[in-house]
This record gives sequence, C-alpha cells and structure tokens, in this order.
Amino acid sequence: MQVSSVSSVSSPAPNLDAQLAVALDALLAEQSVTRAAARLRTSPAAMSRTLARLRRVLQDPLLVRAGQAMVPTPRAEELRDEAAAVVRRLEALLTPSGGIDPAAMRRTFTVQAADLVGAALTPGLLGLARRRAPGVSLRVLAEEWEAGPALREGRIDLEIGAIDHVDPETRVEELVTLRMAAGVRAGHPLAEGNLTAAGLAAAEHVAVSRRGRFTGPLDTALASHGLSRKVGAVLPGHLAAMALAAVGDVVCLVPTALPGEPPSPLSDAAHAMGLRLLDIPLPLPPVTIGMAWHPRHTADGGHQWLRAAVRQVLRPSRPE
Repeated sequence: MQVSSVSSVSSPAPNLDAQLAVALDALLAEQSVTRAAARLRTSPAAMSRTLARLRRVLQDPLLVRAGQAMVPTPRAEELRDEAAAVVRRLEALLTPSGGIDPAAMRRTFTVQAADLVGAALTPGLLGLARRRAPGVSLRVLAEEWEAGPALREGRIDLEIGAIDHVDPETRVEELVTLRMAAGVRAGHPLAEGNLTAAGLAAAEHVAVSRRGRFTGPLDTALASHGLSRKVGAVLPGHLAAMALAAVGDVVCLVPTALPGEPPSPLSDAAHAMGLRLLDIPLPLPPVTIGMAWHPRHTADGGHQWLRAAVRQVLRPSRPE
C-alpha cells in the first residue's frame, strides 16, 4: 500500500477559490447568467466563463436550459443553501469589525511615559474608563526601556511623551505643543515683578534629565545673552524637580500651554503644588508631546479606544 507524503496532504486544494463560491451562490439564487452577472457587477460573458469553470470543478451542469429559462440540476439544488451559507460566512469574515463596545472590553493597557505625563494622563484616563470602559486597567511604566523595541515586542501598547526615536514601522501622532515656563514657589524673589533673563540666570536651578545632563536649551538661550545659570541639582523627572521648587528657592522648568491655547493638564501638578509659572523672556524651542504605537495595533478596536481616550485627555478642546 502506498502512503501519500506529508507534503501532498498539506498542499492546498486545487479548486479552492472564494470567488467561485460567490459566483455559485449568485447563479443558483438567480438561475440566470445575465441576472447573476448584474448581481456581481460583471459581464454576462465573464459569468458564462465562470459557470463553465464551476461545471468542470463540480462535474455537474448545475443549470440547464428549459425553454426560455434555466433550471437547477438535483446537485445544484443540494448546493443552494450551503453556497448561500458559505458566502454569508465569507462576508462576516472579510467585513471590518466596526469597532468594539468599550463597556464589554476586558483589557489591560501598558503605557510608557515620563512621570509628569503619567501624572497628567492617568486621572483622565481612569475617569473615562470608569464611565465608558469599566473593564479596562492601566499600567504606566517609567521611561526605562528603549521605546522602539518595546513597542515592536509588545511590552508596551503606547509611548507618550517627546518622541525622539525614529523607527520606520512606528506610527507617531502629535498631540499637543507646549512651551516651557519657570516654576517657582509662592514668595520666591523671581515671582515679584517681571522676570528678566538676568534675574533668571542669577537664580539657582534644578534641571530635569534622565541622562543626568546639567545643560539644555535654556543654557543655550542664556549664553546668547552672555549669561549662564547655576544648576544645583539634576533630577530624572519633573515631579521631583517641582516638589523641590515648591519648598525651596530653586527654579524648575515646567511645560505649559502656548499663549492662546487651552490650559494643559501637564501643568496641573505644578498648580497643585502651589508653584507660580513665569513666562521666560527668552526664545526656547517648543516641546511636542505625541504618542507612538506599533502598526499591528492600528486597526485594533481596543487600541483605537485607548488612543482616542489619550487624545481627549491630553488635547483639551478650546473653551467656547
């Protein structure tokens, strides 16, 4: 006895063609080549060729002439309901899902963000989840991983912040553009009167840098005026820097909304700590906050809900 090889068993069926199933359903339902062609928006000649192919595949005439009409063979009668069911399943399989019901979603999303972004984002996201998607949980991670590989490998769902990596496959959407203000405690000498470049340079500063850098764009702007500042400490996150400024005579930089734009939730923590935000009289580059994700999540209904929720929280609408 000869046994077929594994390769021959796993090879695709030669007659497997979804378009043939669709054509068969139309022909058996309409019992007319012309009407079936119209239903599928093709020509009668093309439909005649498809009928000939179906006859060869199924080894049955399927439709035969009876006077001016065509009637199904017994084999065609047997196939009519099955063909219709197959087409309905194909349509369901190949039709976009149309989104997801947030109320029925049970999912944990992992977001990587700087401390200030996480603090601004989490209350709003949790509020939206409680009202619309109670089965959603949120895990916020510090910026401990290189975001590109973490997105690619599925360790995080979103990166939110100043997106500084360029991976060809990563999708990036800008959310809000901010400016930097000087944050000081109430009663700080700089809070009296208008802030000047010389006054800003004379004050003690606390810098924010994950890499421990003492200098940044503010130092470049001061240097263009022949000024320099003293940085007493470098901290890895904005929240720690703002906490230090709230109890001492140091200045920290705080992202806040551009003039004429709605207030940014990224400034809420500073206000909650009692900090005064002072306009810096120097041209500093704006800061763009965005979100990045891997393209495999683009069409996912749950991930679409997450991105929409992030937009709603971090991109406030203008007041009426």
